[in-house]
Amino acid sequence: MRGGDGRGKTRCLRLIAGRLGAPLAGQIECSLAPADIFFEDPTDPALDAQLASAWLSGLRQRYADWRADLEPALVEGFALAPHLDKPLYMLSAGSRRKLGLLAAAVCGARLTLLDTPFAALDGRSIRLLGELLQEAAAQRERAWLLADYERLACLQGISLQTEIDLGD
Repeated sequence: MRGGDGRGKTRCLRLIAGRLGAPLAGQIECSLAPADIFFEDPTDPALDAQLASAWLSGLRQRYADWRADLEPALVEGFALAPHLDKPLYMLSAGSRRKLGLLAAAVCGARLTLLDTPFAALDGRSIRLLGELLQEAAAQRERAWLLADYERLACLQGISLQTEIDLGD
């Protein structure tokens, strides 16, 4: 889903995730249980005091299909090992986002919603996220919905099910 500032990308994701109640007009139908939808935000200031490892531990319990076997490689790929025992307030925006992307990749949720997933990422993490999304595009068990301002270069070769353009 693409769109400029104020076009409703985040609101749409929140509606799909069931975080805003009913839309003002129309309807959104989603037959998935909350545990089948990943829409987590480790940049939320309410989580500042929580250790990064504790945040991940809470998600492991919430998502039954969590892929713990993939976690170590992604901790390394996103360079998160030195940050896992720190409270979230000590992590940069990029590291907090990488923590969320790690969780998104391993959670096993049937629907994963990502809001501006490339924001505040370093080049290595952008490449890794691009690889993860290429793998995700080939899966049939999980769906991913990304909301961003544009389709980034690392996504150009990925065949998407659909694209939604909310305009500028």
